[in-house]
Amino acid sequence: MTSTHAFWLAGRQATGEDTFDVRSPWDGRLVGRVSVPTDAQVEEAVAAAYAVRDEFAATPAHVRAAALDHVSKRLVERTEEIARLISAENGKPLKWARGEVGRAVSVFRFAAEEARRFNGGEAQRLDTDLGGQGRLALTRRFPKGVVLGIAPFNFPLNLCAHKIAPAIAAGAPIILKPAPATPLSGLIIGDLLAETELPAGSWSVLPVANDKMPALVRDERLPVISFTGSEKVGYAIMDSVPRKHCTLELGGNGAAVVLADWASDEDLDRAAQRIATFSNYQGGQSCISVQRVIADASVYDRLLPRVVAAVEAQVTGDPGDDATDVGPLVSEDAAKRVETWVQEAVDAGAALLTGGKRDGASYAPTVLADVPADVTISCEEVFGPVLTVQKVNGEAEAFAAVNDSKYGLQAGVFTHDLQTAFRAHRALEVGGVVVGDVPSYRADQMPYGGVKQSGVGREGVRFAMEDYTYERVLVLTGIDL
Repeated sequence: MTSTHAFWLAGRQATGEDTFDVRSPWDGRLVGRVSVPTDAQVEEAVAAAYAVRDEFAATPAHVRAAALDHVSKRLVERTEEIARLISAENGKPLKWARGEVGRAVSVFRFAAEEARRFNGGEAQRLDTDLGGQGRLALTRRFPKGVVLGIAPFNFPLNLCAHKIAPAIAAGAPIILKPAPATPLSGLIIGDLLAETELPAGSWSVLPVANDKMPALVRDERLPVISFTGSEKVGYAIMDSVPRKHCTLELGGNGAAVVLADWASDEDLDRAAQRIATFSNYQGGQSCISVQRVIADASVYDRLLPRVVAAVEAQVTGDPGDDATDVGPLVSEDAAKRVETWVQEAVDAGAALLTGGKRDGASYAPTVLADVPADVTISCEEVFGPVLTVQKVNGEAEAFAAVNDSKYGLQAGVFTHDLQTAFRAHRALEVGGVVVGDVPSYRADQMPYGGVKQSGVGREGVRFAMEDYTYERVLVLTGIDL
């Protein structure tokens, strides 16, 4: 028998009237059964968070920092257990699941550090003008209110951490909704937060059904929404609450540009290996996975066979096996969608160089060349282990190809030239440019987010804290400056 996992309501465990099953996308086995909060319990959580918002904002920094440090340390202690849970509910290979736990460890540690130094206050002399003589302005940041955090399935622990940890660090109560496919990892964070001394009501983890979310999104007691997920859902949220503060981390179709100066055998081997790894890690289910390779004509013919060989070397299979590089997608429906898009491209004239086969929820790592610009896989985020390769002539054409997209999350540029790196930083319409590597690199403390249809706002602990807070100025009068 599988026990039912309780959820976390205002810092305490609770169960509702209904449950749902979490099943492995690899073999369909039951991973866990999760209790669903009733409407009344959701209301209780919101009311508790709203009631405690002033108390929590005034909580000493050392209290919030100690709680965050505690979670970070406990994640380390439970790494293997949590990694296996992520792998079971998400289908992520163990090697990547362990890496995700390690990243969440860092996120909570970074948040503890930021809690101690955030909001130090900035003093500004106002006597630069006659009317400001004897006046000093002191600016501090205060929480905007309760945060509604909505997390996706692809990083079920770390992206929950990116919602919860900055909110606690900033003194903002948070209600977290984990993804329905992968709620167990988010509930684990609740287990660890419950071991701390944070005020009751300052956090809840509620596995609410998606169809219940519009009411929560519209609730005026939740003025800040942090959403990671699809473009369609993200902008629907923003359009429904235009007066709320929304941080949207949405999709992408990450490009890796290989320029003419990245030309030695060693260079091309490294580029091919990084491209193959990060077009397929997490089954391609990452907003910054490599979806497009844009290669200068001078290196294209030498790079392409290396990429194909490196992709074919990716080990596919059971995500619970330490040797596996690529596991299943989150569901069979997701794999069927990828299969349809690839077939559309091939039917339109694209060359299938490797892969292109589906087995249940698994889809073989795939490389396509000569892909028409108007097919779905060229225009949308594939969110699967599929890579397209394009030949261009020169830097300007390469950068134009990167920008020929409605998305703009991150781009990678393989070049040795510092001037080229700065030109890429200026020219590419993305939230982040990674030089000498693929677009899939993310450090959890750096600002992370996109432009165009890839979203608004930035994550990365300190930057999320700024999103959750606002500046309030204090003017002191009669001061001898």
